[in-house]
Amino acid sequence: MVGAGVSGLAAAWELSGGAKGPDERTPRIEVIEASDTFGGSLQTTTFAGRTIDLGADGFLARRQEAVTLVDELGLSDQLEAISASGAWLWSRGDLHELPAGLVLGVPTNQKALSRFKGISWRGRLAARRDVVLPARLQLSDDATIGEIVRRKLGRELTYQLIEPMIGGIQAGRIDELSAKSVFPALFDAALKGGSLSRALRSPTPVIPGPSVETTSGGPAFFTLVEGVGSLPHELARQLVERGVVLRHGVGVTALRRTPAGNYPWEVDTLNTTTPANAIVLAAPAPVVGALIGSHDPALEELRQIESAGAAMVTFALAKSEITLPPTGTGILVPLRSAWKGGGSLMVTAVTLLDRKWPHLARDNDVVLRAHVGRSDDSRWTELTNEELVHRVAQELNELLPRFGTALESLVQRWPNGLPQYRVGHEARVQRARVASARISVALAGNAYDGVGIPASIGSGRRAARSLLSVINPSP
Repeated sequence: MVGAGVSGLAAAWELSGGAKGPDERTPRIEVIEASDTFGGSLQTTTFAGRTIDLGADGFLARRQEAVTLVDELGLSDQLEAISASGAWLWSRGDLHELPAGLVLGVPTNQKALSRFKGISWRGRLAARRDVVLPARLQLSDDATIGEIVRRKLGRELTYQLIEPMIGGIQAGRIDELSAKSVFPALFDAALKGGSLSRALRSPTPVIPGPSVETTSGGPAFFTLVEGVGSLPHELARQLVERGVVLRHGVGVTALRRTPAGNYPWEVDTLNTTTPANAIVLAAPAPVVGALIGSHDPALEELRQIESAGAAMVTFALAKSEITLPPTGTGILVPLRSAWKGGGSLMVTAVTLLDRKWPHLARDNDVVLRAHVGRSDDSRWTELTNEELVHRVAQELNELLPRFGTALESLVQRWPNGLPQYRVGHEARVQRARVASARISVALAGNAYDGVGIPASIGSGRRAARSLLSVINPSP
């Protein structure tokens, strides 16, 4: 196993028996991680007297992969449901509560949209036309999200409402992101023709990423009271108990085929060589391409999957120093929103952490997080932590009714945060998986099956299952 983010660890869990645990057929499993920690971006720290996440602070509850793994690890008592709903949009110099019936920003409730003042009457009229006189759209095998929604719903709603929501999830631009890979329900609706708004009305939740089974009841999101980052660390602990070898701070330098030996593969690090029957590659796609690209052009193509960096600035303020929207868990900020300080705002979203998760709430202070950075906005990389905190605080003083002096602040940078699913991504992944299967290699991670935590866990477990017949062939 190369890579010990949550995908790689989930693959090791599946190979070591999953919920049932190891048995006499369980293979020797070794996981090699280049960084000094397990879990990738899922890490925690202490801030303002709380344990907070440095990466994702929650996960979709209606996709079952994460909830199932939490249960198998015996952590179900740590699950905490989101305690608030709704969000606000910064538009036209003010905050506007988002209307009901949005599906990743696409309106499905025209009555609610008609009352939404964050979009001009012309923008709302363009969305209304999608219901009464849908625009025609010719599509090929894939298209960008922007291409579809701009034609169907108009430019204003596309860039003021849909891009802040989808672009925020992916840290990318909807004019570059593949609808087929990022928002397949939208792509399918566009292929059918007719109204997008009507087609996306569904009794089951519509979620980003490749289509999977979902549940319709219960909370939309969960976290863990010890932080989402506690999940991979508990997973690693239990893997060690199962006899899985976990190595960190060790980079894989080469993967070599050994057709004359007892094992088809040898995995090299600077100081060791490990023989292997099969390999799960849960490293970033460009690293995978560098390691095995020579075996097939389809694997070499993985080098072309780019990632978008981002940063998060977390603040703690006394409640007397801040005024927040009356409801909701956050604020979305459209790209290129003008800033009074000159140019455009860097902040793309604000998460009200202590309103979102009950265990973070305190009587005297507030904890919130501002997000900066997209695939085409790296201004944050040019600022020191001190400069970034100052700039973001200035912007929050414009976005919020009041933002005073912070008690504490924390900057977390993720320079290679999220893979960008560009047009043709699904076909590229399919070609790579066919090629890797021929050489007993499985691909796992957020470069392939969706960027969320459940998707990453599911990717790792499916990769492991695909290799079980190689590791334990039927007699």
